[in-house]
Amino acid sequence: MSSELPKTSVAETLAAKIVALKPGGLPVATARKCEDLLTDVVGLCVTARNEVYVRSSLAGWDDDGPCTVIGHKRTLTAAGAAFVNGTAAHGEDFDDTFEGGPVHAGAVVVPAVLAACERHNPDGRMALAGIAVGSEVLCRLSTVAPKAVHRAGFHPTAIFGAIGAAAGVGAALGLDARQIVDALGIAGSMAGGIIEYLAEGAWTKRLHAGWAAQSGIRAALLARQGFVGPRTVFEGVHGLFHGFAHTAKGDYDALTGDFGSRWVTDTLAFKPYPCGTMAQPYIDCARRLAARGIKAEDISEIVCEVAEGTVHRLWDPLADKQRPRNGYAAKFATPYLLATGFVKGGVGLGAFTEKAIRDAAVLALAAKVKFVVDPDNPYPNNYTGHIRATLKDGSVVEERQPYLRGGAREPLTRQDVTDKFALNAQHGGWDKAQSDGALKLLAGLYHGKIDLSSLRK
Repeated sequence: MSSELPKTSVAETLAAKIVALKPGGLPVATARKCEDLLTDVVGLCVTARNEVYVRSSLAGWDDDGPCTVIGHKRTLTAAGAAFVNGTAAHGEDFDDTFEGGPVHAGAVVVPAVLAACERHNPDGRMALAGIAVGSEVLCRLSTVAPKAVHRAGFHPTAIFGAIGAAAGVGAALGLDARQIVDALGIAGSMAGGIIEYLAEGAWTKRLHAGWAAQSGIRAALLARQGFVGPRTVFEGVHGLFHGFAHTAKGDYDALTGDFGSRWVTDTLAFKPYPCGTMAQPYIDCARRLAARGIKAEDISEIVCEVAEGTVHRLWDPLADKQRPRNGYAAKFATPYLLATGFVKGGVGLGAFTEKAIRDAAVLALAAKVKFVVDPDNPYPNNYTGHIRATLKDGSVVEERQPYLRGGAREPLTRQDVTDKFALNAQHGGWDKAQSDGALKLLAGLYHGKIDLSSLRK
């Protein structure tokens, strides 16, 4: 390792590009994506508001203040609201995904920027800029050393989320370049998130987005007051990538090279199913297989071709993925999800109750699902699905899904996003009047003053 420090660090290059962006100067496609992102995240906060993990998060945060916890009367500090809202938005695994990562930008950046602006700068135009910047930074960071953070045992959304939130909040609050560099450096020491939740379906993945969101707020506010962070937070010999990807080498040009002139945020995918992203194309394959008239009892075996990088999260240990221990574990169990899609015709929020995960017909089919690693699978640049079913009469039928529905190749429409919001709001206990009122508020939020008080119910 070299101890020689660069004249201009990666963070300094990035910060200069962030402050050069003009509020109101976003491309139309990027602004529209951030509008949809806002709608999606708020709907996800509502749908999860009565879940036990959200109530535990709210009750466990001893931090009252003036900021909105979406769907709740109690208000918290900006950091507290960002934590609970981020945890809720990510909790059902129904939030957006950046396919090149994979990372979840909206559940981190939207709660962070909304809370920071509500408390410190209630300017909708600056909130839009902050959400665009934070999402862009988070997504681009995930492409510097692809798959390395997951392979090292960490959750990329948690690690890169703290940085993205700091960048987004810094932009929304109008920090200068030096302050943004400090905020990024400070956030590097706040980043964290192990993936041991996979072992038994523990809840900690849910809080990773919320923790990153509140970390970004704290880092930006510290930097605004002059607290100094390391400018070599990314490429340094003891920096973020050394710590969480086990290498300081990476394609840093993927982060800074054309930042501000090309927006990867435009390609963010909105999920059709509330579960692990890479499992979703397999659900589509299963639904099409069932639509061909094939019966579960006629299947003797299903073999799926999969990406090596997804095995430890979605396929292994196979017995646990065929029969998940609880509803949350089921969200990351492709055999169960595939079988649910086949037997039930889809995978909705109701697929993760204790009753649902013990459905005999689903479990019987899930027990027949196996996998083989396809060395040519394009993950993480593209998420594909494949099913090869051997029937009891010896015949073989296959289905392939070439991409993630809801992603860049088949994006959801504005109406799809609005419909999803309405369904999520209904699931969370809001009536149509509340849902319609929230949609009206969100449609104009970036064009006026940030006032979220009507969402406190």
